[in-house]
Order: sequence, then C-alpha cells, then structure tokens
Amino acid sequence: MKIQWLGHACFLLTAGDNTRIMTDPFDETIGYPLPRVPADIVTVSHQHFDHNAVNTVPGNPKVVQDAGEHVFGNIRITGHNSYHDKKKGSQRGKNIIFIVESEGLRVCHLGDLGHLPDKILIEALGPVDVLMIPVGGYFTIDAGEAAELVKQLSPPYVLPMHYKTAYVDFPIAPVTDFLKMFPGYGEQEELVVDRSNLPRQTTVVKLNLWKTAPENL
Repeated sequence: MKIQWLGHACFLLTAGDNTRIMTDPFDETIGYPLPRVPADIVTVSHQHFDHNAVNTVPGNPKVVQDAGEHVFGNIRITGHNSYHDKKKGSQRGKNIIFIVESEGLRVCHLGDLGHLPDKILIEALGPVDVLMIPVGGYFTIDAGEAAELVKQLSPPYVLPMHYKTAYVDFPIAPVTDFLKMFPGYGEQEELVVDRSNLPRQTTVVKLNLWKTAPENL
C-alpha cells in the first residue's frame, strides 16, 4: 500500500489493485492547495468543512461517513464512534475513527479525535499497522495525548496530521511539538507499506505535502 499526505487530515491510500481511498477531504478555504486527485472511496470522519469536502474529489467516489462495516471488493472499512471533544460530543459533536483493511494491513485514521479512547474503544479498534493521528490540539487531542495514545496502540507506523503549517491559520500547534517526543522520526515524500516488512518498533514518519502533478494522476 502506498500512502501520501495531501494536507491537514487528508491522505491518499493506494491499494495493490490501484484502488484509491481518500480520507477527510478539505475545501479551498483551508489554505492547502486542492489535490484534485481522483478517488474510488472517500472516508469522512465528521461533517466539518475541513474534513467533508467530497465535492472537491474527482471520480464519483463512494462515500463512507457512517460507523459500521463497509466492504468494497477486497477492501474493508470499519467505522467506530468517538467524539470530537472531551465532553462526549457536547462541544463539537461526534467523530468516526476508520480502520481500512487491505493488502493484509490495518490502517487507522483517527479523524478529529478529541479525547483519549477508553479501553473498550481501544480493544474494538484492534491491532493497527499504520496510525494517522491528529497532534495539533485545540480541536483535537494535543501532542502529549497523541504520544500517549501511540504508546497504547503501539503501531509499526505513525503518521501525524492536523497540525499548524504555513498553509493554515487555525489555532493549532505545529508538528514539532509531537515530533520532539520521537527523536528518531523520519521524513518522507510518501510511505510504502508492506505487511511482510513492518518495523518491529514504532516508527514515526512525517510525510511531506504531496504536490500533485499530471504524472501523478
């Protein structure tokens, strides 16, 4: 599986059969350049404009925006209910955590998770191979909470998301607050994940913003 970061909480996952899954697409007001990348499936963790801009995604994708199990050929996507805040959704509503299963891998996109999951939710998520985790705080868990959750889940790969960059003016923290807790982190243009060659220890990878070009489409 190949994974690229398109900005904010938006990733592009490309399965072995070239099925493209996009997470939490944003609209033009966020500040990142719109990827304009065709997708077959789009997941939406919650109905906020920086996560649900499905209309910006070419290709007439199937949209997954509910908890429960969703199967598309060899791809299984399971949504788990959670909250956008620490008060059971009373401040910012609900959030869906998605587990994407393909190529023998389990990829977890936490969306705008605003609280640390309890033991029941942790067990429901099951083993995670790639964790996409918000680290910017304010609207979501912060860097310290994210680091704690990484320790609980112990995934082979961790991809930070939803943090302050030059593109966005949200009152969230930069990724450096999270990365300093993982001094051995790497920085890559994309991540290619193979079930047969997962790292034995948790590896944090900061993905650079993928600049789409005609040859990428």
